[in-house]
Amino acid sequence: MDARLPVRIAAVGDIHCTRTSQGALQPIFAAASASADVLLLCGDLTDYGLPDEARVLARELASALRIPAVGVLGNHDYESGQHEEVVQILRDGGVTILDGDGCEIGGLGIGGVKGLGGGFGERALQPWGEDIFKRFVRETVDEALKLETALARLRTPRRVAIMHYSPIQATVEGEPPELYPFLGSSRLEEPLNRYPVDLVFHGHAHRGRPEARTRSGAPVYNVCLPLLRELDPDHPPLRIVELPAVATPDGQQDRVESALPRQLQ
Repeated sequence: MDARLPVRIAAVGDIHCTRTSQGALQPIFAAASASADVLLLCGDLTDYGLPDEARVLARELASALRIPAVGVLGNHDYESGQHEEVVQILRDGGVTILDGDGCEIGGLGIGGVKGLGGGFGERALQPWGEDIFKRFVRETVDEALKLETALARLRTPRRVAIMHYSPIQATVEGEPPELYPFLGSSRLEEPLNRYPVDLVFHGHAHRGRPEARTRSGAPVYNVCLPLLRELDPDHPPLRIVELPAVATPDGQQDRVESALPRQLQ
């Protein structure tokens, strides 16, 4: 990718690859290859966090994907306590898995983290009372700090953040309110406002809203596969977003402040 040209991003989360998913995911990855320059995978890549599931996913990607893939893990990928092996299998298969770090693909900087829950705004869980609640909040804060570190190190003209948990409440609305604390945390939004990004992608909220914005105006896309499939059952469950070209040396084109979503035709 040339930073002077528009870049098209395909994103999807919550694939939940199982041992029996062979062949089922190839059409999605083929569609991404035909429509975008990079594929972002927003967690819950496997169903139970099993190495066998990761191997199936790696084969599906190898069979159909012809563009770079960058992803983060989700809560399901930790279920069996074998997430390190899952990560290694996917990395061996060519997927860049981020966990508080970033990568650059042709002038596009991508910072990624799993994230965690805790709730939003004034209703967010606070580090008070029993030690178990303090540890939970500390873990969420640590995830936010990891995201901040990843974004701070990016030196690219275009920057994107990916995570599994949502950084804002608006894209989880539609889920039962009782679940909000388990679907994301506004602490994850703070790094996005300190280190501005062009786009944010997350998964996890299967019945949430497809898009909203951070307080600083960055577009946030909920790219859960079940949600994308429900919104447009006639097309592959992918969100395709195009970022315009970056600023030219004479300053005629400013750095993008919003994205132009384009659905698969």
